[in-house]
Amino acid sequence: MELGGELAAITAGLDVLYRSRNRNAGILDAEGLIPVAVATISPHRFDSYDEVEAALLLFRDRLGHAETALRGDWLNEMSDSLLALIATFRGDPVSFGERLERQIRVDVRDIPEEIIAGYHRGIREVLDELGFRGGSLFEDFAGWEQRARIPSDKVLDVLGEFQRQARTRCSILATALRADWVDGEWIKPIAQRDVPYSAYCDFAGRRLLLNVDFPYTAFSLKHLAVHEAFPGHLLHLKLREKRVAEGFLPLDAAQVVTSSASSAIFEGIADNGMQFLDWIETPEDHLGHFLQRLRSALRCRAAWLLLGEGQSFDEVVQNIAAASLQSPDVTRSRLAFLRHDLRAPFVYAYWCGEMAVHSVWSKTTVEEKDEFWDYLYSNMHTPNTLAKHWLSRGS
Repeated sequence: MELGGELAAITAGLDVLYRSRNRNAGILDAEGLIPVAVATISPHRFDSYDEVEAALLLFRDRLGHAETALRGDWLNEMSDSLLALIATFRGDPVSFGERLERQIRVDVRDIPEEIIAGYHRGIREVLDELGFRGGSLFEDFAGWEQRARIPSDKVLDVLGEFQRQARTRCSILATALRADWVDGEWIKPIAQRDVPYSAYCDFAGRRLLLNVDFPYTAFSLKHLAVHEAFPGHLLHLKLREKRVAEGFLPLDAAQVVTSSASSAIFEGIADNGMQFLDWIETPEDHLGHFLQRLRSALRCRAAWLLLGEGQSFDEVVQNIAAASLQSPDVTRSRLAFLRHDLRAPFVYAYWCGEMAVHSVWSKTTVEEKDEFWDYLYSNMHTPNTLAKHWLSRGS
């Protein structure tokens, strides 16, 4: 607990310093390094990034005192990701590949073409089943999407109804996700325009901010209800808030830290919510699930082409649009956040995080699911610690 409190104070101090140097720079900069903290944390005061780095190096000398092997591994990876963030804030030469390894804790670069082709095949098969055949994949998908699109004046109502259903389905899950207070939790859908995201969980304000400039199908709204609310970000953050307050989780669990070692599992939990709720039921659901994974993977490819290989933004849009089954204009708006230095590596948290959680979840037996959910939601994890310590828990 002491190490967790120390890391939280250092991280909060880094956030204060980062914000002080990025005032009024835009909506993403206003979030700072820590967009959400579910407990009050007194930050260490730092006047330079070098001072934060020195504090973290001293902190790392004490990791042998961690309470458990899992905590030791987590604190090691999290503190190293903060050191990598400091290097980028300071302007040190750090390659995009190194940022992915150290900040997000993944070894992925471009997504293998066979994975993209597999998602395309899955979408093709469902479109055929639904009667959308005879044209190219792009044409047939566009025909289906046009028919499936929810009218803009109904989007918030449909999203709210899916949230209610998702909250109810959470009641059948593990004790870790089931409690009387869940029925009282809510996050109100609010329309937004001209923002650099599709949806955003404003935990403190209990608002789900939805970019209504984008088109939505029933599945995409169902996915957002799960990802942003139940059993995704809203439920996850509420559990962390309660358990930190009750003394069951250390203080570092109170912070959501952008583009850090915590990011992949934070997003991976949310993107596995449909599987957790056993809610992929219809052909449209299967199509939407393939599509969500496809576009998540291709956003990683876009980031790699832009920041790993040095292609221009226009070249990246041209390379990604057709494969994403989107127009160049929509693709351009969906990739706009790649221009933000802090946020750019974060895109890998979605696809890599979903795969990291799914790889463990898919090997979990029915009898182990309660234990797995408790382990997943009640500990801080990276993709590495999740697999390593779940598989070795009985040894």
